[in-house]
Amino acid sequence: MSLVLGIESSCDETAAALVTSDRRIVAQRIASQDEAHAPYGGVVPEIAARAHAERLGPMIEAVLADGGVSLSDCDAIAATAGPGLIGGVMVGLVSAKALAMASDKPLIAINHLEGHAVSPRLADSELTFPYDLLLVSGGHCQILRVEDVGEYRRLATTIDDALGEAFDKTAKILGLGFPGGPAVEQLAMQGDPGAVALPRPLKGSKEPHFSFAGLKSAVLRAQQSGDHKPEDIAASFQQAALDCVIDRLKRALDAQEKPTGSLVVAGGVAANMAIRGALERFASTRDMRFIAPPPSLCTDNAAMIAWAGCEHLARANFAPDPLDFVAKPRWPLDPHADPARGAGVKA
Repeated sequence: MSLVLGIESSCDETAAALVTSDRRIVAQRIASQDEAHAPYGGVVPEIAARAHAERLGPMIEAVLADGGVSLSDCDAIAATAGPGLIGGVMVGLVSAKALAMASDKPLIAINHLEGHAVSPRLADSELTFPYDLLLVSGGHCQILRVEDVGEYRRLATTIDDALGEAFDKTAKILGLGFPGGPAVEQLAMQGDPGAVALPRPLKGSKEPHFSFAGLKSAVLRAQQSGDHKPEDIAASFQQAALDCVIDRLKRALDAQEKPTGSLVVAGGVAANMAIRGALERFASTRDMRFIAPPPSLCTDNAAMIAWAGCEHLARANFAPDPLDFVAKPRWPLDPHADPARGAGVKA
């Protein structure tokens, strides 16, 4: 059994965790920066990086103390090395390099998206490769076929905005504060999902990709019209987003020659109960097993990074990453995927 220390600092959550290869979270801590970013209605990269630099060292010490272990007891140091806000990523990666060098332990540079992609396996020991994954977060919206650790085939991506970003912008338009996703979900429970006519971008198109920019614009127009209650706008937005996700997922899965039999959702937006429910119903119509990690593993956390480290460490061909590994603001899971038509650099 191996023990891995994980570090996450790709956006506005400073996190550290200890995870074992038998799926036990020994200790973990997460420090939110919501209060610092709330006045700006979104994450300010400079503020985020400064907070990571101030908090990460003491947090790692606290996690080791919580777990009753020392650095020498760890078998490897895993840290997010991208993609993300480069200042924060560098803070976490440099810290991991220093710890690895000081303790003579292997460094494992983890793709943040891979942390999300394999996080369901931390919570579910029966989930085996391959599986189909809907990865939905504030910065990413993709459908992937997860063949194995380090082996991903992208089936679809967003050509403009991610679903989590659309939730956050909707919250900002409705004056719900930051972070916006949970606030929109709560408000939507009080509204009528059919009250506001909103578009379903790309629904019915032959390509399986996503688009949410037009939906955000429609939400803004609905709010500016003054004709609708905020709860109805929130409910109608969430329903439109759900309709798009299910339609795009159906298109992507239909294009596969051999379905995997398992539908997995991960990422921050996967904590949304309405989305989980819709995906579970969709999976049942296809006789697919539906898996979603607990909400605590959906948002950015270090346990998923440590677990990804465990997954890599267990491979027969494992090799530690060099101490000069460069932090990456962009790092696609499938670097060989064809560019989505009309997409910019986000895809």
